[in-house]
Amino acid sequence: MKVLGIIPARYASSRLPGKPLSDIGGQSMIQRVYQRVVQTPLVDRVVVATDDERILQHVQSFGGLARMTSDTHQSGTDRCAEVARELKDYEIIINIQGDEPFINPADVGQVIRLLQQDDGTQIATLGTPINLQEDIFNPNVVKLVKAVNDRALYFSRSAIPYLRNIPAENWLKHATFIKHLGIYGFLRTSLLAVTELPPGNLEKLESLEQLRWLEAGFSIRVGMTDQDSQGIDTEEDLDRARKMVD
Repeated sequence: MKVLGIIPARYASSRLPGKPLSDIGGQSMIQRVYQRVVQTPLVDRVVVATDDERILQHVQSFGGLARMTSDTHQSGTDRCAEVARELKDYEIIINIQGDEPFINPADVGQVIRLLQQDDGTQIATLGTPINLQEDIFNPNVVKLVKAVNDRALYFSRSAIPYLRNIPAENWLKHATFIKHLGIYGFLRTSLLAVTELPPGNLEKLESLEQLRWLEAGFSIRVGMTDQDSQGIDTEEDLDRARKMVD
């Protein structure tokens, strides 16, 4: 099964405009993401999907592949689907966040392998154990719970599971909480199908697009990694990333 890695990258950002072109230790954020994804042996081709000519030209300047996409897409998943419709030879599509310059190529490979197992997996993603108490209650840290067969049961901005009769400050001592990492793998047919779905009720309530897929009956397989996400959303995140490569 041929694998296409797509990195959605838009210029506009309410908190950090021009984020993909931000310099981190002499390289742009999008270049760092791209170079890590191409290190994944199972990925046959990597493409940046953007809505901005500056990003397109920049990716091409360092030898990367990029395609212009519509500026009306509501999510990176929609942007990936546009590229997937044009590049018809790939059966597995991996959506890699364009703001994670330290993504581990091994994690990308794990998502791909989950889809190659031919066990009915339609969509795959990753989770990592939460180690900080404050992350359990941080709405910007998306949590998930999964079944014994590693299928996702639910994603939430709230703390899940809820530990009844245990003081909140002790929750981490009594249960494993899982942070959702924003990498998705799709069978081509599944990607095209989910982007045709109308927004779901749960998605509207939590502002999490993956709940649209669950609510519609799609199966999401969850792999686990010990590599936490280093996504960049703010100037503070960007400063932290720069210090990591100094």
